[in-house]
Amino acid sequence: MPSTVERLTKKGLIRPPYFVESNTMYETVMGSVCYGVSTDVSDFDTLGFCLPPKEMLFPHLSGQITGFGKQTKRFEVYQQHHVFDKDAMGGAGRTYDLNVYSIVKYFQLCMENNPNMVDSLFTPQECVLHCTKIGNMVRDKRKMFLHKGSWHKYKGYAYNQLHKMDSKDPEPDSKRAALREQFGFDVKFAYHVVRLLDEAEQILLFSDIDLRRNAAQLKAIRRGELSKEEIVRMASEKEKYLERVYEESTLRYSPDEKAIRTLLLECLEEHYGSLDTCVLNPDAAVVALREISEVIEKNRRLLAA
Repeated sequence: MPSTVERLTKKGLIRPPYFVESNTMYETVMGSVCYGVSTDVSDFDTLGFCLPPKEMLFPHLSGQITGFGKQTKRFEVYQQHHVFDKDAMGGAGRTYDLNVYSIVKYFQLCMENNPNMVDSLFTPQECVLHCTKIGNMVRDKRKMFLHKGSWHKYKGYAYNQLHKMDSKDPEPDSKRAALREQFGFDVKFAYHVVRLLDEAEQILLFSDIDLRRNAAQLKAIRRGELSKEEIVRMASEKEKYLERVYEESTLRYSPDEKAIRTLLLECLEEHYGSLDTCVLNPDAAVVALREISEVIEKNRRLLAA
């Protein structure tokens, strides 16, 4: 099945960099849809990754000297928001928010346990819109990216949402302003507070994430059934609990960068072929130097005799 980016490009609704259309390897629905709390008017947010041309990832292949002369522009992400396709949904139309990252940037953000990136690997299967062999290679090993540093990231994001929930100056969005006027606080930010802390708990306890585990409660929050004071109290209690869980969790403290790098190189080789001219294998280099040293020492002994 073609990716959303490819489909919208062919319809002339977007103009991404030329390689994004055909080289998108993974794409999934994000936002309220993947969390199980969407409404009929929810926008359609997608997130995924693509493979840029090899020369963009390894500029030296084109003879470029880093820091000298004209530099190859690195691609990190293509984003296009509020793209309206009037023919979608049987003619009812749909608005898309698109985010396609370079696979390298995507891996880096996942390794740092950026909540949006990590969530994109744990979306329900029904939310996956486009997935190639490389997409499956990454998704199948998604737990590899999780580590205890996730607690600090998710807590930071949660309390950022908590601050926005009670902000006196809501974002200049009529929908968000209407929520604040109706409930006295922004219930959309409120449900994200609870969601993020719940996901942090799952990571620390189970090294896994079910994005819809808490959907019923999140829907109730979005309907305004919990007060602002209840949300603040829940967040405070959950934080204290998760500080203890963090200390007891058997999850590794930091990412296994070597293993994640190996997975990244396997993905790149699957797409580009051999990377012998692109990446130095330190282990192979050490072996080669050892063999050379042994030959030199053997010849030295022969000459000395």
